[in-house]
Amino acid sequence: MDPIKPLHPPQPDLTPTEQEVLEEYERLAENMKKLASLLDNLASNPTVEILDGLRELERKTSLVFTLLKASVYSIVLQQEIDWGGPDDGHQG
Repeated sequence: MDPIKPLHPPQPDLTPTEQEVLEEYERLAENMKKLASLLDNLASNPTVEILDGLRELERKTSLVFTLLKASVYSIVLQQEIDWGGPDDGHQG
């Protein structure tokens, strides 16, 4: 293990291994705080590319939904024509 400057002075009642583990946890905690800060910054300020991508996705999703509705309407209309329509005496 590379010698890394401890964040706090060593505790006399801990073994060297325990001290190393505590120091590693301290470094991990600091890194997690930095990561949380960066993620918070990214989340609060979305980039232009993300927003543009989401707008494009929204347009495509809307188009797919419209096409799906048109397809379903076409199928229902074709079934009514094939079955003679609702006024042909068919009762549900």
